[in-house]
Amino acid sequence: MLRCLVSRCLLTNPVAGQTRKMSGGSLAGSQSSLAGKVAIVTASTDGIGLAAAQALGQRGAHVVVSSRRQSNVDKAVALLQSEKIQVTGTTCNVGNSEDRARLVNMTVEQCGGVDIFVSNAAVNPFFGNIMDSTEAVWDKILDVNVKSAFLMTQLVVPHLEKRGGGSVVFVSSVAGYQPMQALGPYSVSKTALLGLTRALAPELAQSHIRVNCVAPGIIKTTFSQAVWQARGDRWSNRLPVL
Repeated sequence: MLRCLVSRCLLTNPVAGQTRKMSGGSLAGSQSSLAGKVAIVTASTDGIGLAAAQALGQRGAHVVVSSRRQSNVDKAVALLQSEKIQVTGTTCNVGNSEDRARLVNMTVEQCGGVDIFVSNAAVNPFFGNIMDSTEAVWDKILDVNVKSAFLMTQLVVPHLEKRGGGSVVFVSSVAGYQPMQALGPYSVSKTALLGLTRALAPELAQSHIRVNCVAPGIIKTTFSQAVWQARGDRWSNRLPVL
């Protein structure tokens, strides 16, 4: 399901949100429809990010995966290579400006450019009543979930323009539409990504760059463990676990 969402985002009009048909009339298109393309996916060694990398790689893209830990990068690269996917991996903490620049520069140097950017990195250091959240919590969440998403996009866009256009996909959450109890600051950050998408889409459309956003429900990943394990609670029961 998630892989289908990523594929749809790569094929939609950035302003009107209309689906573009590929040759053959199939939304998914040929499995080699992204042959020759290079895709950066942040936080892509597990969960949603890894699934996105697999979806792109299975359609022919050379994917660049990253994580803060080298051991996680090595594991993901080995998995993707076993699936016959072209992959390059490196460590990257998107909250660090030097790491962001290194990720983009390495991609351009080793892969020749960038066509697709999937911004998946996120943190959530707080679980509880939003009125108990601290300034440090807000700084951390907004720095990584929102500001870094924009700053990475800012670094990538010139390289997309050199390729004649491309695609940017932000990974938000259903919490961006309906904030979840105990996840207030995180939910706000995901709402901000919806606004960032709408702000960037018309501007970057002039450079033939599509900007879209996906908002997954509760997916059983390590990152969302506290949420789906609490599914029996009144508030979490409102959303499906995927």
